[in-house]
Amino acid sequence: MIDFTRRQFLRAGFAGAAGAAIGLRAFPSVAQAPGDRPSQASAVKVLNPAGRVPVSLIIDDSTCLVNLAHFAIPQFAEVFPDRYLQDWKKLPREIPDSFVRRFAEWSHERGIKGKYSIVPYPACVGWIDRDMPGWSRRELTESLELVRTHIVPDWDIHPEMVTHTWIIDTKTGRPYPERSERFMENWRWTDGRSTDELADYMAYALRPLKNVGLPCEGITTPGGFGNRVLPQLAEATLHACRDVFQTEIPHYFRHLYTDDRSVAPLVELASNLDGHDPRCVVSIIGCTGDWFGNWDGLEIGTVDQFITKDLKGGRLPQVIDRGEPAVLVCHWPGIYCNGDETGFDIFKQVVERLHARYDNLRWMKNSEIARYWAAKELTRIDHEEHKIVLDAPFAAPLFTIQFEARADAVPKLRIAGKEQPLTEAAAPLKLSSGSWVKDKERITVCFDLPRGESVVEW
Repeated sequence: MIDFTRRQFLRAGFAGAAGAAIGLRAFPSVAQAPGDRPSQASAVKVLNPAGRVPVSLIIDDSTCLVNLAHFAIPQFAEVFPDRYLQDWKKLPREIPDSFVRRFAEWSHERGIKGKYSIVPYPACVGWIDRDMPGWSRRELTESLELVRTHIVPDWDIHPEMVTHTWIIDTKTGRPYPERSERFMENWRWTDGRSTDELADYMAYALRPLKNVGLPCEGITTPGGFGNRVLPQLAEATLHACRDVFQTEIPHYFRHLYTDDRSVAPLVELASNLDGHDPRCVVSIIGCTGDWFGNWDGLEIGTVDQFITKDLKGGRLPQVIDRGEPAVLVCHWPGIYCNGDETGFDIFKQVVERLHARYDNLRWMKNSEIARYWAAKELTRIDHEEHKIVLDAPFAAPLFTIQFEARADAVPKLRIAGKEQPLTEAAAPLKLSSGSWVKDKERITVCFDLPRGESVVEW
Protein backbone atom coordinates (compact mmCIF):
# COMPACT_ATOMS: atom_id res chain seq x y z
CA MET A 1 0.00 0.00 0.00
CA ILE A 2 1.40 3.39 -0.96
CA ASP A 3 1.98 5.53 2.10
CA PHE A 4 0.02 8.65 1.08
CA THR A 5 -0.59 11.67 3.19
CA ARG A 6 -4.20 12.89 3.13
CA ARG A 7 -3.16 15.86 0.99
CA GLN A 8 -1.38 13.58 -1.50
CA PHE A 9 -4.46 11.38 -1.62
CA LEU A 10 -6.64 14.32 -2.54
CA ARG A 11 -4.22 15.59 -5.18
CA ALA A 12 -3.98 12.11 -6.69
CA GLY A 13 -7.75 11.86 -6.66
CA PHE A 14 -8.16 14.92 -8.83
CA ALA A 15 -5.40 13.77 -11.12
CA GLY A 16 -7.64 10.89 -12.19
CA ALA A 17 -7.48 8.35 -9.37
CA ALA A 18 -10.27 9.76 -7.24
CA GLY A 19 -12.48 6.75 -7.79
CA ALA A 20 -9.72 4.20 -7.30
CA ALA A 21 -9.26 2.09 -4.23
CA ILE A 22 -6.59 4.27 -2.67
CA GLY A 23 -6.11 4.73 1.04
CA LEU A 24 -3.81 6.81 3.15
CA ARG A 25 -1.94 3.90 4.60
CA ALA A 26 -2.32 0.20 5.19
CA PHE A 27 -4.37 0.09 8.34
CA PRO A 28 -5.62 -2.90 10.37
CA SER A 29 -9.31 -3.68 10.60
CA VAL A 30 -9.06 -3.25 14.37
CA ALA A 31 -7.52 -0.48 16.43
CA GLN A 32 -3.73 -0.43 16.74
CA ALA A 33 -4.11 -0.79 20.51
CA PRO A 34 -7.78 -1.42 21.33
CA GLY A 35 -7.14 -1.86 25.04
CA ASP A 36 -9.69 -3.49 27.32
CA ARG A 37 -12.98 -4.95 26.11
CA PRO A 38 -15.83 -6.12 28.35
CA SER A 39 -17.94 -9.22 27.82
CA GLN A 40 -21.03 -8.67 25.67
CA ALA A 41 -23.77 -11.26 25.35
CA SER A 42 -24.10 -12.47 21.77
CA ALA A 43 -27.89 -12.53 22.13
CA VAL A 44 -27.96 -8.73 22.38
CA LYS A 45 -27.11 -6.57 19.38
CA VAL A 46 -26.22 -2.90 19.72
CA LEU A 47 -27.67 -1.04 16.75
CA ASN A 48 -26.95 2.44 15.41
CA PRO A 49 -28.46 5.32 17.44
CA ALA A 50 -32.26 5.06 17.14
CA GLY A 51 -31.66 2.58 14.33
CA ARG A 52 -30.36 5.28 11.99
CA VAL A 53 -27.10 5.56 10.05
CA PRO A 54 -24.83 8.39 11.26
CA VAL A 55 -23.75 10.97 8.67
CA SER A 56 -21.24 13.75 9.27
CA LEU A 57 -19.20 16.34 7.35
CA ILE A 58 -15.55 16.95 8.20
CA ILE A 59 -14.34 20.44 7.22
CA ASP A 60 -10.56 20.81 7.12
CA ASP A 61 -8.33 23.89 6.65
CA SER A 62 -10.89 26.28 8.10
CA THR A 63 -10.08 29.05 10.57
CA CYS A 64 -11.06 32.64 11.26
CA LEU A 65 -10.85 34.99 8.24
CA VAL A 66 -7.71 33.52 6.69
CA ASN A 67 -7.92 31.59 3.42
CA LEU A 68 -5.32 29.01 4.34
CA ALA A 69 -4.66 28.01 0.72
CA HIS A 70 -3.55 31.55 -0.21
CA PHE A 71 -0.99 31.73 2.59
CA ALA A 72 0.10 28.08 2.74
CA ILE A 73 0.94 27.50 -0.92
CA PRO A 74 4.11 29.66 -0.97
CA GLN A 75 5.27 27.98 2.25
CA PHE A 76 4.70 24.52 0.78
CA ALA A 77 6.43 25.63 -2.41
CA GLU A 78 9.49 26.72 -0.46
CA VAL A 79 10.14 23.04 0.28
CA PHE A 80 8.47 21.45 -2.77
CA PRO A 81 8.80 24.00 -5.61
CA ASP A 82 7.90 21.44 -8.28
CA ARG A 83 4.63 20.40 -6.60
CA TYR A 84 2.98 23.70 -5.70
CA LEU A 85 2.73 25.74 -8.85
CA GLN A 86 -0.64 27.41 -8.25
CA ASP A 87 -0.73 31.17 -8.75
CA TRP A 88 -1.49 31.72 -5.10
CA LYS A 89 -1.47 35.51 -5.43
CA LYS A 90 -4.68 35.27 -7.44
CA LEU A 91 -6.44 33.39 -4.63
CA PRO A 92 -8.37 35.56 -2.16
CA ARG A 93 -6.59 36.07 1.14
CA GLU A 94 -9.86 35.89 3.07
CA ILE A 95 -12.87 33.60 3.31
CA PRO A 96 -15.41 36.13 4.57
CA ASP A 97 -17.59 35.69 7.61
CA SER A 98 -20.64 36.42 5.45
CA PHE A 99 -19.98 33.07 3.75
CA VAL A 100 -19.41 31.32 7.08
CA ARG A 101 -22.77 32.61 8.29
CA ARG A 102 -24.66 31.54 5.15
CA PHE A 103 -23.09 28.09 5.19
CA ALA A 104 -23.82 27.62 8.90
CA GLU A 105 -27.43 28.81 8.59
CA TRP A 106 -28.13 26.65 5.53
CA SER A 107 -26.65 23.61 7.27
CA HIS A 108 -28.47 24.25 10.54
CA GLU A 109 -31.83 24.44 8.79
CA ARG A 110 -31.22 20.92 7.47
CA GLY A 111 -29.82 19.45 10.67
CA ILE A 112 -26.34 18.98 9.23
CA LYS A 113 -23.54 18.38 11.71
CA GLY A 114 -19.85 17.57 11.66
CA LYS A 115 -16.40 18.95 12.43
CA TYR A 116 -14.99 22.41 11.67
CA SER A 117 -11.27 23.11 12.09
CA ILE A 118 -9.93 26.28 13.59
CA VAL A 119 -6.21 26.43 12.78
CA PRO A 120 -4.89 28.50 15.72
CA TYR A 121 -1.91 30.14 13.96
CA PRO A 122 -2.82 29.70 10.28
CA ALA A 123 0.29 29.66 8.09
CA CYS A 124 1.93 31.87 10.75
CA VAL A 125 -0.29 34.82 9.77
CA GLY A 126 -1.51 35.52 13.30
CA TRP A 127 -2.91 33.94 16.45
CA ILE A 128 -6.65 33.54 16.90
CA ASP A 129 -6.28 34.41 20.59
CA ARG A 130 -4.16 37.53 19.96
CA ASP A 131 -4.08 39.35 16.63
CA MET A 132 -4.53 38.52 12.97
CA PRO A 133 -2.38 40.96 10.98
CA GLY A 134 -4.28 42.25 7.98
CA TRP A 135 -7.54 42.37 9.93
CA SER A 136 -8.61 44.59 12.77
CA ARG A 137 -9.01 43.36 16.30
CA ARG A 138 -12.74 43.94 15.96
CA GLU A 139 -12.91 41.80 12.82
CA LEU A 140 -11.15 38.93 14.59
CA THR A 141 -13.39 39.28 17.65
CA GLU A 142 -16.53 39.24 15.52
CA SER A 143 -15.27 36.25 13.55
CA LEU A 144 -14.69 34.29 16.74
CA GLU A 145 -18.14 35.21 18.01
CA LEU A 146 -19.64 33.96 14.75
CA VAL A 147 -17.93 30.61 15.28
CA ARG A 148 -19.21 30.40 18.86
CA THR A 149 -22.81 31.23 17.97
CA HIS A 150 -23.27 29.66 14.52
CA ILE A 151 -20.69 26.87 14.24
CA VAL A 152 -20.25 25.43 17.73
CA PRO A 153 -23.90 24.32 18.20
CA ASP A 154 -23.68 21.91 15.25
CA TRP A 155 -19.99 21.30 14.72
CA ASP A 156 -17.06 20.03 16.74
CA ILE A 157 -14.13 22.42 16.82
CA HIS A 158 -10.67 20.95 16.21
CA PRO A 159 -7.24 22.49 15.95
CA GLU A 160 -5.49 21.26 12.82
CA MET A 161 -2.24 21.48 14.68
CA VAL A 162 -0.67 24.89 15.11
CA THR A 163 0.05 26.41 11.68
CA HIS A 164 -0.71 23.68 9.10
CA THR A 165 2.64 24.69 7.58
CA TRP A 166 5.83 25.20 9.65
CA ILE A 167 6.47 23.41 12.93
CA ILE A 168 6.52 25.77 15.89
CA ASP A 169 9.05 25.50 18.69
CA THR A 170 6.72 25.32 21.68
CA LYS A 171 9.39 26.86 23.91
CA THR A 172 9.84 30.01 21.81
CA GLY A 173 6.59 30.23 19.85
CA ARG A 174 8.58 30.67 16.63
CA PRO A 175 9.03 28.38 13.60
CA TYR A 176 12.23 26.39 13.50
CA PRO A 177 14.80 27.97 11.14
CA GLU A 178 15.31 24.85 9.02
CA ARG A 179 13.18 24.97 5.87
CA SER A 180 12.64 21.33 4.99
CA GLU A 181 9.91 18.69 5.19
CA ARG A 182 11.41 17.63 8.53
CA PHE A 183 10.01 20.83 10.03
CA MET A 184 6.63 20.97 8.35
CA GLU A 185 3.46 19.78 10.07
CA ASN A 186 2.18 18.04 6.94
CA TRP A 187 5.25 15.92 6.40
CA ARG A 188 8.08 14.37 8.39
CA TRP A 189 8.38 16.14 11.75
CA THR A 190 6.37 13.49 13.58
CA ASP A 191 8.57 10.61 12.39
CA GLY A 192 10.03 8.90 15.44
CA ARG A 193 8.43 11.31 17.91
CA SER A 194 7.37 10.01 21.30
CA THR A 195 3.89 10.21 22.77
CA ASP A 196 5.05 12.98 25.11
CA GLU A 197 6.47 15.08 22.26
CA LEU A 198 3.31 14.74 20.20
CA ALA A 199 1.08 15.45 23.20
CA ASP A 200 3.07 18.60 24.01
CA TYR A 201 2.59 19.87 20.46
CA MET A 202 -1.11 19.03 20.40
CA ALA A 203 -1.69 20.69 23.75
CA TYR A 204 0.09 23.78 22.42
CA ALA A 205 -2.42 23.82 19.53
CA LEU A 206 -5.41 23.32 21.83
CA ARG A 207 -4.69 26.14 24.27
CA PRO A 208 -5.41 29.09 21.92
CA LEU A 209 -8.84 27.56 21.27
CA LYS A 210 -9.47 27.36 24.99
CA ASN A 211 -8.28 30.95 25.40
CA VAL A 212 -11.03 32.18 23.06
CA GLY A 213 -13.77 30.04 24.55
CA LEU A 214 -14.02 27.40 21.83
CA PRO A 215 -14.75 23.92 23.27
CA CYS A 216 -12.72 21.10 21.81
CA GLU A 217 -13.02 17.34 22.21
CA GLY A 218 -10.77 16.25 19.39
CA ILE A 219 -7.94 16.90 16.96
CA THR A 220 -7.48 16.83 13.18
CA THR A 221 -4.07 15.99 11.79
CA PRO A 222 -2.76 18.25 9.00
CA GLY A 223 -1.61 16.29 5.94
CA GLY A 224 0.65 13.41 6.92
CA PHE A 225 1.06 14.43 10.57
CA GLY A 226 1.48 11.27 12.66
CA ASN A 227 1.30 8.90 9.69
CA ARG A 228 4.30 6.85 10.82
CA VAL A 229 3.65 6.97 14.57
CA LEU A 230 0.00 5.93 14.74
CA PRO A 231 0.03 4.33 18.22
CA GLN A 232 1.78 7.39 19.67
CA LEU A 233 -0.63 9.70 17.84
CA ALA A 234 -3.66 8.02 19.42
CA GLU A 235 -2.18 8.12 22.91
CA ALA A 236 -1.02 11.72 22.52
CA THR A 237 -4.54 12.76 21.49
CA LEU A 238 -5.91 11.11 24.61
CA HIS A 239 -3.43 12.90 26.86
CA ALA A 240 -3.58 16.33 25.19
CA CYS A 241 -7.39 16.59 25.08
CA ARG A 242 -7.76 15.39 28.65
CA ASP A 243 -5.02 17.72 29.86
CA VAL A 244 -6.30 20.93 28.21
CA PHE A 245 -10.07 20.38 28.05
CA GLN A 246 -10.62 17.47 30.46
CA THR A 247 -12.34 15.71 27.57
CA GLU A 248 -14.10 12.52 28.62
CA ILE A 249 -13.86 10.78 25.22
CA PRO A 250 -11.20 12.37 22.98
CA HIS A 251 -11.32 11.64 19.25
CA TYR A 252 -9.20 12.40 16.22
CA PHE A 253 -9.42 12.47 12.42
CA ARG A 254 -6.40 10.99 10.68
CA HIS A 255 -7.69 8.46 8.12
CA LEU A 256 -10.02 8.25 5.17
CA TYR A 257 -10.70 5.22 2.98
CA THR A 258 -12.46 5.00 -0.36
CA ASP A 259 -11.93 1.27 -0.91
CA ASP A 260 -13.80 -1.66 0.64
CA ARG A 261 -12.32 -1.37 4.14
CA SER A 262 -14.59 -0.63 7.07
CA VAL A 263 -14.95 3.03 7.98
CA ALA A 264 -16.50 2.34 11.37
CA PRO A 265 -14.80 4.35 14.15
CA LEU A 266 -11.94 2.67 16.00
CA VAL A 267 -12.16 2.71 19.80
CA GLU A 268 -8.58 2.61 21.09
CA LEU A 269 -6.64 2.47 24.36
CA ALA A 270 -9.66 1.57 26.49
CA SER A 271 -8.73 1.18 30.15
CA ASN A 272 -10.09 1.41 33.69
CA LEU A 273 -13.58 0.56 32.46
CA ASP A 274 -14.70 -0.56 35.92
CA GLY A 275 -13.03 2.33 37.73
CA HIS A 276 -13.94 5.93 38.46
CA ASP A 277 -11.88 7.25 35.52
CA PRO A 278 -12.51 5.16 32.38
CA ARG A 279 -10.49 6.13 29.33
CA CYS A 280 -10.41 5.66 25.59
CA VAL A 281 -9.75 7.57 22.38
CA VAL A 282 -11.71 7.18 19.14
CA SER A 283 -10.41 7.39 15.58
CA ILE A 284 -13.03 8.87 13.23
CA ILE A 285 -12.56 7.63 9.66
CA GLY A 286 -13.64 9.56 6.57
CA CYS A 287 -15.22 7.68 3.67
CA THR A 288 -14.85 10.12 0.74
CA GLY A 289 -12.17 12.09 -1.00
CA ASP A 290 -12.55 15.83 -1.23
CA TRP A 291 -14.75 15.85 -4.31
CA PHE A 292 -16.05 19.37 -3.74
CA GLY A 293 -13.35 21.87 -4.65
CA ASN A 294 -10.14 20.28 -3.34
CA TRP A 295 -7.96 21.93 -0.71
CA ASP A 296 -7.16 25.01 -2.81
CA GLY A 297 -10.59 25.52 -4.38
CA LEU A 298 -9.17 25.03 -7.86
CA GLU A 299 -9.91 21.40 -8.78
CA ILE A 300 -13.63 20.70 -8.80
CA GLY A 301 -15.20 17.29 -8.32
CA THR A 302 -18.74 16.10 -9.07
CA VAL A 303 -21.89 15.25 -7.16
CA ASP A 304 -21.90 11.79 -8.77
CA GLN A 305 -18.70 10.83 -6.94
CA PHE A 306 -20.71 11.03 -3.73
CA ILE A 307 -24.10 9.79 -4.98
CA THR A 308 -25.30 9.46 -8.54
CA LYS A 309 -28.39 11.08 -10.01
CA ASP A 310 -30.31 7.78 -9.91
CA LEU A 311 -29.48 7.68 -6.16
CA LYS A 312 -27.97 4.20 -6.47
CA GLY A 313 -24.28 4.71 -7.25
CA GLY A 314 -21.39 6.68 -5.83
CA ARG A 315 -19.41 6.26 -2.65
CA LEU A 316 -22.02 7.19 -0.05
CA PRO A 317 -24.56 4.43 -0.82
CA GLN A 318 -21.73 1.89 -0.52
CA VAL A 319 -21.13 2.97 3.08
CA ILE A 320 -24.69 3.80 4.16
CA ASP A 321 -26.15 0.55 2.83
CA ARG A 322 -23.85 -1.45 5.11
CA GLY A 323 -24.86 0.67 8.10
CA GLU A 324 -21.50 2.35 8.80
CA PRO A 325 -21.12 6.08 9.55
CA ALA A 326 -20.79 8.05 6.32
CA VAL A 327 -18.27 10.76 7.14
CA LEU A 328 -17.75 13.11 4.18
CA VAL A 329 -14.48 15.02 3.93
CA CYS A 330 -13.90 18.50 2.48
CA HIS A 331 -11.62 21.51 2.79
CA TRP A 332 -13.01 24.95 3.55
CA PRO A 333 -11.24 26.69 0.62
CA GLY A 334 -12.76 23.99 -1.59
CA ILE A 335 -16.28 24.76 -0.35
CA TYR A 336 -15.76 28.50 -0.92
CA CYS A 337 -13.92 27.91 -4.22
CA ASN A 338 -12.31 31.33 -4.22
CA GLY A 339 -15.66 33.09 -4.20
CA ASP A 340 -17.44 30.93 -6.79
CA GLU A 341 -18.88 28.68 -4.04
CA THR A 342 -18.94 25.74 -6.45
CA GLY A 343 -18.01 23.32 -3.69
CA PHE A 344 -20.91 24.58 -1.59
CA ASP A 345 -23.25 24.03 -4.54
CA ILE A 346 -21.99 20.45 -4.89
CA PHE A 347 -22.56 19.87 -1.19
CA LYS A 348 -26.12 21.18 -1.46
CA GLN A 349 -26.83 18.71 -4.25
CA VAL A 350 -25.24 15.85 -2.29
CA VAL A 351 -27.49 16.61 0.68
CA GLU A 352 -30.57 16.82 -1.56
CA ARG A 353 -29.82 13.44 -3.12
CA LEU A 354 -29.02 11.82 0.21
CA HIS A 355 -32.31 12.92 1.73
CA ALA A 356 -34.20 11.86 -1.40
CA ARG A 357 -32.68 8.37 -1.24
CA TYR A 358 -32.67 7.70 2.51
CA ASP A 359 -35.09 8.24 5.39
CA ASN A 360 -32.89 6.55 7.99
CA LEU A 361 -29.99 9.02 8.36
CA ARG A 362 -28.92 10.95 11.45
CA TRP A 363 -26.47 13.86 11.12
CA MET A 364 -24.04 13.82 14.04
CA LYS A 365 -20.96 15.64 15.25
CA ASN A 366 -17.74 13.61 15.25
CA SER A 367 -17.79 13.71 19.06
CA GLU A 368 -21.33 12.29 19.11
CA ILE A 369 -20.27 9.42 16.85
CA ALA A 370 -17.20 8.83 19.01
CA ARG A 371 -19.29 8.73 22.20
CA TYR A 372 -21.79 6.30 20.73
CA TRP A 373 -19.08 3.94 19.49
CA ALA A 374 -17.27 4.06 22.83
CA ALA A 375 -20.50 3.08 24.59
CA LYS A 376 -21.29 0.47 21.94
CA GLU A 377 -17.96 -1.31 22.33
CA LEU A 378 -17.16 -0.72 26.00
CA THR A 379 -20.47 -1.39 27.77
CA ARG A 380 -20.63 -4.74 29.52
CA ILE A 381 -23.79 -6.56 28.45
CA ASP A 382 -25.06 -9.61 30.36
CA HIS A 383 -28.07 -11.57 29.20
CA GLU A 384 -30.22 -13.64 31.52
CA GLU A 385 -33.65 -15.12 30.96
CA HIS A 386 -36.02 -12.18 30.42
CA LYS A 387 -33.36 -9.68 31.53
CA ILE A 388 -30.43 -7.72 30.11
CA VAL A 389 -27.99 -5.91 32.41
CA LEU A 390 -25.80 -3.17 30.96
CA ASP A 391 -22.85 -1.63 32.83
CA ALA A 392 -21.61 1.41 30.92
CA PRO A 393 -18.37 3.34 31.53
CA PHE A 394 -19.71 6.15 29.32
CA ALA A 395 -23.19 7.59 28.83
CA ALA A 396 -24.64 7.76 25.32
CA PRO A 397 -27.93 9.24 24.05
CA LEU A 398 -30.26 7.10 21.92
CA PHE A 399 -28.51 3.86 22.83
CA THR A 400 -30.34 1.15 20.91
CA ILE A 401 -30.30 -2.59 21.57
CA GLN A 402 -32.11 -5.48 19.93
CA PHE A 403 -32.84 -8.96 21.28
CA GLU A 404 -35.20 -11.86 20.81
CA ALA A 405 -38.30 -12.21 22.96
CA ARG A 406 -41.79 -13.64 22.72
CA ALA A 407 -44.18 -11.76 20.47
CA ASP A 408 -46.31 -10.70 23.43
CA ALA A 409 -43.36 -9.47 25.53
CA VAL A 410 -43.34 -5.86 26.76
CA PRO A 411 -39.97 -4.43 27.86
CA LYS A 412 -39.35 -2.42 31.01
CA LEU A 413 -36.35 -0.20 31.78
CA ARG A 414 -34.77 0.31 35.20
CA ILE A 415 -32.00 2.81 35.84
CA ALA A 416 -30.44 3.08 39.30
CA GLY A 417 -33.19 0.79 40.54
CA LYS A 418 -36.02 3.05 39.33
CA GLU A 419 -38.35 2.10 36.52
CA GLN A 420 -38.27 4.48 33.58
CA PRO A 421 -41.21 4.97 31.21
CA LEU A 422 -41.06 3.25 27.83
CA THR A 423 -43.59 3.80 25.05
CA GLU A 424 -44.16 1.62 22.01
CA ALA A 425 -43.16 3.26 18.71
CA ALA A 426 -45.31 2.83 15.63
CA ALA A 427 -42.38 1.73 13.44
CA PRO A 428 -38.60 1.21 13.68
CA LEU A 429 -37.87 4.64 12.18
CA LYS A 430 -40.18 6.22 14.76
CA LEU A 431 -37.85 5.19 17.58
CA SER A 432 -36.77 7.92 19.96
CA SER A 433 -35.32 7.96 23.44
CA GLY A 434 -37.55 6.03 25.84
CA SER A 435 -39.30 3.95 23.21
CA TRP A 436 -39.37 0.42 21.83
CA VAL A 437 -40.66 -1.47 18.83
CA LYS A 438 -41.23 -5.16 18.13
CA ASP A 439 -40.83 -7.14 14.94
CA LYS A 440 -42.13 -10.71 15.28
CA GLU A 441 -39.79 -12.21 17.88
CA ARG A 442 -37.36 -9.28 18.09
CA ILE A 443 -37.62 -6.25 20.35
CA THR A 444 -35.65 -3.04 19.84
CA VAL A 445 -35.29 -0.62 22.76
CA CYS A 446 -33.93 2.94 22.49
CA PHE A 447 -33.01 4.99 25.58
CA ASP A 448 -30.43 7.43 26.88
CA LEU A 449 -27.80 5.15 28.36
CA PRO A 450 -26.40 6.52 31.63
CA ARG A 451 -23.03 5.73 33.06
CA GLY A 452 -23.34 2.75 35.38
CA GLU A 453 -26.02 0.06 35.45
CA SER A 454 -29.20 -0.16 33.40
CA VAL A 455 -31.57 -3.12 33.23
CA VAL A 456 -34.00 -4.07 30.48
CA GLU A 457 -36.42 -6.85 31.39
CA TRP A 458 -39.59 -8.31 29.98
